[in-house]
Amino acid sequence: MTVYVTKFDGTLQPFDRNKIVRTCMRMGATRAAAESTAEEIENKVYDGIETKKILQMIFRSLRKHKPKIRHQIDLRKALSLLNPAPDFERFIQLLLSEHGYEVTPNQIVKGRCVEHEVDAVARKNGKTCVVEVKHHYQYHTPTGLDVSRISRAVLEDVTEGHELGYNNLKIDYALIVCNTKLSEHAKRYADCRGILHIGWSSPPNRDLQTMIEEKKLYPVTFLKGLNAETRKRLLSDGIILLRQLAETPPKELRKQTGISKEKLESMVDKARAILSDN
Repeated sequence: MTVYVTKFDGTLQPFDRNKIVRTCMRMGATRAAAESTAEEIENKVYDGIETKKILQMIFRSLRKHKPKIRHQIDLRKALSLLNPAPDFERFIQLLLSEHGYEVTPNQIVKGRCVEHEVDAVARKNGKTCVVEVKHHYQYHTPTGLDVSRISRAVLEDVTEGHELGYNNLKIDYALIVCNTKLSEHAKRYADCRGILHIGWSSPPNRDLQTMIEEKKLYPVTFLKGLNAETRKRLLSDGIILLRQLAETPPKELRKQTGISKEKLESMVDKARAILSDN
Protein backbone atom coordinates (compact mmCIF):
# COMPACT_ATOMS: atom_id res chain seq x y z
CA MET A 1 0.00 0.00 0.00
CA THR A 2 1.32 3.44 -0.95
CA VAL A 3 2.24 5.69 1.99
CA TYR A 4 1.64 9.40 1.45
CA VAL A 5 3.66 12.26 2.93
CA THR A 6 2.10 15.62 3.88
CA LYS A 7 4.06 18.54 2.47
CA PHE A 8 4.25 21.98 4.12
CA ASP A 9 1.42 23.33 1.95
CA GLY A 10 -0.86 20.46 2.98
CA THR A 11 -0.65 18.55 -0.30
CA LEU A 12 0.16 14.85 -0.35
CA GLN A 13 2.84 13.02 -2.29
CA PRO A 14 3.93 9.36 -2.27
CA PHE A 15 6.80 8.54 0.07
CA ASP A 16 10.01 8.30 -1.97
CA ARG A 17 12.86 6.35 -0.39
CA ASN A 18 15.32 7.76 -2.91
CA LYS A 19 14.70 11.28 -1.60
CA ILE A 20 15.89 10.14 1.83
CA VAL A 21 19.06 8.71 0.29
CA ARG A 22 19.75 11.92 -1.67
CA THR A 23 19.15 14.11 1.38
CA CYS A 24 21.51 12.02 3.51
CA MET A 25 24.25 12.10 0.89
CA ARG A 26 23.92 15.88 0.50
CA MET A 27 24.49 16.05 4.26
CA GLY A 28 27.78 14.21 3.81
CA ALA A 29 26.72 10.63 4.55
CA THR A 30 28.22 7.70 2.69
CA ARG A 31 26.00 5.72 0.34
CA ALA A 32 25.90 2.88 2.88
CA ALA A 33 24.87 5.21 5.71
CA ALA A 34 22.27 6.88 3.48
CA GLU A 35 20.77 3.53 2.48
CA SER A 36 20.72 2.38 6.11
CA THR A 37 18.97 5.58 7.21
CA ALA A 38 16.45 5.34 4.36
CA GLU A 39 15.63 1.76 5.30
CA GLU A 40 15.16 2.70 8.96
CA ILE A 41 12.83 5.57 8.09
CA GLU A 42 10.93 3.57 5.49
CA ASN A 43 10.03 1.09 8.26
CA LYS A 44 8.75 3.88 10.52
CA VAL A 45 6.79 6.21 8.22
CA TYR A 46 3.01 6.20 8.34
CA ASP A 47 0.35 7.54 6.03
CA GLY A 48 0.08 11.33 6.27
CA ILE A 49 3.42 11.89 8.04
CA GLU A 50 4.70 15.47 7.67
CA THR A 51 7.91 16.19 5.77
CA LYS A 52 9.36 18.07 8.77
CA LYS A 53 8.88 14.92 10.88
CA ILE A 54 10.82 12.89 8.31
CA LEU A 55 13.63 15.45 8.41
CA GLN A 56 13.82 15.12 12.19
CA MET A 57 14.05 11.35 11.77
CA ILE A 58 16.89 11.76 9.27
CA PHE A 59 18.88 13.91 11.70
CA ARG A 60 18.38 11.45 14.55
CA SER A 61 19.33 8.44 12.47
CA LEU A 62 22.38 10.00 10.82
CA ARG A 63 23.93 10.90 14.17
CA LYS A 64 24.87 7.23 14.54
CA HIS A 65 26.93 7.43 11.34
CA LYS A 66 28.07 11.07 11.47
CA PRO A 67 28.16 12.37 15.07
CA LYS A 68 29.00 15.93 13.96
CA ILE A 69 25.46 16.28 12.53
CA ARG A 70 24.30 16.95 16.10
CA HIS A 71 25.97 20.37 15.78
CA GLN A 72 23.97 21.55 12.75
CA ILE A 73 20.43 22.39 11.71
CA ASP A 74 18.63 21.98 8.40
CA LEU A 75 20.43 24.01 5.72
CA ARG A 76 17.17 25.32 4.29
CA LYS A 77 16.19 26.73 7.68
CA ALA A 78 19.70 28.11 8.25
CA LEU A 79 19.47 30.16 5.04
CA SER A 80 16.07 31.52 6.06
CA LEU A 81 17.58 32.82 9.33
CA LEU A 82 19.89 35.21 7.48
CA ASN A 83 18.78 38.80 7.01
CA PRO A 84 17.88 39.49 3.34
CA ALA A 85 20.27 42.43 3.19
CA PRO A 86 23.11 42.67 3.61
CA ASP A 87 23.72 39.14 4.95
CA PHE A 88 22.02 36.87 2.38
CA GLU A 89 23.13 39.12 -0.48
CA ARG A 90 26.72 38.96 0.77
CA PHE A 91 26.44 35.20 1.25
CA ILE A 92 25.38 34.74 -2.39
CA GLN A 93 28.16 37.03 -3.61
CA LEU A 94 30.69 34.86 -1.74
CA LEU A 95 29.09 31.67 -3.06
CA LEU A 96 29.29 32.83 -6.67
CA SER A 97 32.91 33.89 -6.16
CA GLU A 98 33.77 30.43 -4.83
CA HIS A 99 32.27 28.93 -7.99
CA GLY A 100 34.45 30.91 -10.36
CA TYR A 101 32.50 34.12 -10.89
CA GLU A 102 34.19 37.50 -10.70
CA VAL A 103 31.65 39.38 -8.59
CA THR A 104 31.20 43.14 -8.24
CA PRO A 105 28.57 43.71 -5.54
CA ASN A 106 25.81 46.30 -5.25
CA GLN A 107 26.09 48.23 -8.50
CA ILE A 108 24.03 51.08 -9.88
CA VAL A 109 23.72 50.70 -13.64
CA LYS A 110 22.17 53.35 -15.86
CA GLY A 111 19.62 51.99 -18.27
CA ARG A 112 17.88 53.68 -21.15
CA CYS A 113 15.08 54.87 -18.88
CA VAL A 114 16.31 54.83 -15.26
CA GLU A 115 19.19 53.78 -13.02
CA HIS A 116 18.97 50.27 -11.58
CA GLU A 117 20.46 49.13 -8.29
CA VAL A 118 21.52 45.52 -8.89
CA ASP A 119 22.65 43.12 -6.18
CA ALA A 120 25.75 42.14 -8.16
CA VAL A 121 27.34 42.06 -11.57
CA ALA A 122 29.04 38.71 -12.13
CA ARG A 123 31.39 37.50 -14.87
CA LYS A 124 32.32 33.94 -15.83
CA ASN A 125 33.52 32.25 -19.04
CA GLY A 126 33.52 35.55 -20.87
CA LYS A 127 29.88 36.28 -20.10
CA THR A 128 28.49 39.00 -17.81
CA CYS A 129 25.21 38.90 -15.91
CA VAL A 130 23.18 41.05 -13.56
CA VAL A 131 22.29 39.16 -10.38
CA GLU A 132 18.96 39.49 -8.59
CA VAL A 133 19.08 38.02 -5.07
CA LYS A 134 15.77 37.12 -3.41
CA HIS A 135 15.40 35.91 0.17
CA HIS A 136 12.36 34.59 2.04
CA TYR A 137 12.15 34.13 5.81
CA GLN A 138 9.45 31.53 5.14
CA TYR A 139 11.50 29.02 3.18
CA HIS A 140 8.46 27.22 1.78
CA THR A 141 7.30 30.44 0.09
CA PRO A 142 7.99 30.17 -3.65
CA THR A 143 9.76 33.00 -5.45
CA GLY A 144 7.09 34.39 -7.72
CA LEU A 145 6.64 35.64 -11.25
CA ASP A 146 7.33 39.29 -10.40
CA VAL A 147 11.01 38.53 -9.67
CA SER A 148 11.43 36.99 -13.13
CA ARG A 149 9.60 39.89 -14.79
CA ILE A 150 11.69 42.47 -12.94
CA SER A 151 14.92 40.69 -13.94
CA ARG A 152 13.79 40.72 -17.55
CA ALA A 153 12.91 44.43 -17.40
CA VAL A 154 16.25 45.36 -15.82
CA LEU A 155 18.14 43.32 -18.42
CA GLU A 156 16.31 45.04 -21.28
CA ASP A 157 16.80 48.56 -19.90
CA VAL A 158 20.50 48.23 -19.07
CA THR A 159 21.16 46.53 -22.43
CA GLU A 160 19.49 49.42 -24.27
CA GLY A 161 21.38 51.82 -22.00
CA HIS A 162 24.65 50.23 -23.05
CA GLU A 163 23.74 50.51 -26.73
CA LEU A 164 23.09 54.23 -26.19
CA GLY A 165 26.40 54.69 -24.33
CA TYR A 166 24.78 55.30 -20.90
CA ASN A 167 26.81 52.50 -19.28
CA ASN A 168 29.92 50.50 -20.18
CA LEU A 169 28.53 47.08 -19.23
CA LYS A 170 27.66 44.63 -21.96
CA ILE A 171 25.23 42.36 -20.12
CA ASP A 172 24.67 38.91 -21.61
CA TYR A 173 21.98 37.55 -19.29
CA ALA A 174 20.19 37.91 -15.96
CA LEU A 175 20.57 35.51 -13.04
CA ILE A 176 18.12 35.06 -10.15
CA VAL A 177 19.45 33.47 -6.95
CA CYS A 178 16.99 32.68 -4.17
CA ASN A 179 16.76 30.50 -1.07
CA THR A 180 13.42 28.98 -2.09
CA LYS A 181 12.00 27.27 -5.15
CA LEU A 182 10.74 29.34 -8.05
CA SER A 183 7.03 28.99 -8.65
CA GLU A 184 6.16 27.05 -11.78
CA HIS A 185 4.83 30.26 -13.33
CA ALA A 186 8.08 32.12 -12.56
CA LYS A 187 10.19 29.22 -13.84
CA ARG A 188 8.28 28.99 -17.12
CA TYR A 189 8.67 32.72 -17.71
CA ALA A 190 12.39 32.65 -16.81
CA ASP A 191 13.02 29.69 -19.12
CA CYS A 192 11.09 31.35 -21.93
CA ARG A 193 13.01 34.62 -21.54
CA GLY A 194 16.45 33.07 -21.09
CA ILE A 195 16.79 34.14 -17.46
CA LEU A 196 18.97 31.74 -15.47
CA HIS A 197 18.13 30.90 -11.89
CA ILE A 198 19.62 29.15 -8.89
CA GLY A 199 17.20 28.16 -6.14
CA TRP A 200 16.31 25.37 -3.77
CA SER A 201 16.40 22.05 -5.68
CA SER A 202 16.66 23.85 -9.01
CA PRO A 203 18.19 23.61 -11.55
CA PRO A 204 19.00 19.87 -11.33
CA ASN A 205 22.58 19.15 -10.20
CA ARG A 206 23.40 22.86 -9.90
CA ASP A 207 20.93 23.95 -7.26
CA LEU A 208 21.69 26.17 -4.29
CA GLN A 209 22.28 23.40 -1.76
CA THR A 210 24.64 21.51 -4.10
CA MET A 211 26.71 24.65 -4.68
CA ILE A 212 26.90 25.29 -0.93
CA GLU A 213 27.79 21.74 0.03
CA GLU A 214 30.41 21.32 -2.70
CA LYS A 215 32.42 24.17 -1.17
CA LYS A 216 31.27 23.70 2.45
CA LEU A 217 30.23 27.34 2.30
CA TYR A 218 27.66 27.09 5.09
CA PRO A 219 26.17 30.19 6.70
CA VAL A 220 26.98 30.75 10.37
CA THR A 221 23.27 30.17 11.09
CA PHE A 222 23.88 26.50 10.18
CA LEU A 223 25.30 26.03 13.69
CA LYS A 224 22.80 24.49 16.09
CA GLY A 225 21.98 26.33 19.32
CA LEU A 226 22.59 29.92 18.23
CA ASN A 227 20.03 32.21 19.85
CA ALA A 228 18.79 35.36 18.12
CA GLU A 229 21.12 37.68 20.04
CA THR A 230 24.23 35.61 19.20
CA ARG A 231 23.22 35.44 15.52
CA LYS A 232 22.73 39.19 15.50
CA ARG A 233 26.17 39.86 17.02
CA LEU A 234 27.96 37.56 14.61
CA LEU A 235 26.18 38.81 11.50
CA SER A 236 26.45 42.48 12.42
CA ASP A 237 30.23 42.02 12.70
CA GLY A 238 30.44 40.42 9.27
CA ILE A 239 30.71 36.79 10.42
CA ILE A 240 28.46 35.31 7.73
CA LEU A 241 30.19 32.00 7.01
CA LEU A 242 30.83 29.07 9.31
CA ARG A 243 34.33 29.08 7.82
CA GLN A 244 34.92 32.58 9.19
CA LEU A 245 33.89 31.42 12.64
CA ALA A 246 36.21 28.41 12.44
CA GLU A 247 39.22 30.33 11.13
CA THR A 248 39.07 33.53 13.20
CA PRO A 249 40.95 33.32 16.54
CA PRO A 250 38.47 33.28 19.48
CA LYS A 251 40.28 36.22 21.08
CA GLU A 252 39.65 38.32 17.98
CA LEU A 253 36.04 37.10 17.77
CA ARG A 254 35.46 38.06 21.37
CA LYS A 255 36.82 41.56 20.75
CA GLN A 256 34.59 41.91 17.67
CA THR A 257 31.37 40.49 19.05
CA GLY A 258 31.49 40.75 22.84
CA ILE A 259 30.45 37.10 23.15
CA SER A 260 31.95 35.26 26.11
CA LYS A 261 35.18 33.28 25.69
CA GLU A 262 33.59 29.99 26.75
CA LYS A 263 30.68 30.35 24.35
CA LEU A 264 32.93 31.31 21.46
CA GLU A 265 35.29 28.41 22.06
CA SER A 266 32.36 25.99 22.05
CA MET A 267 30.98 27.51 18.83
CA VAL A 268 34.37 27.42 17.12
CA ASP A 269 34.89 23.76 18.08
CA LYS A 270 31.48 22.83 16.66
CA ALA A 271 32.09 24.84 13.48
CA ARG A 272 35.42 23.08 12.92
CA ALA A 273 33.78 19.69 13.49
CA ILE A 274 31.11 20.42 10.87
CA LEU A 275 33.69 21.58 8.34
CA SER A 276 36.08 18.67 8.93
CA ASP A 277 36.26 15.77 6.50
CA ASN A 278 35.88 13.20 9.28
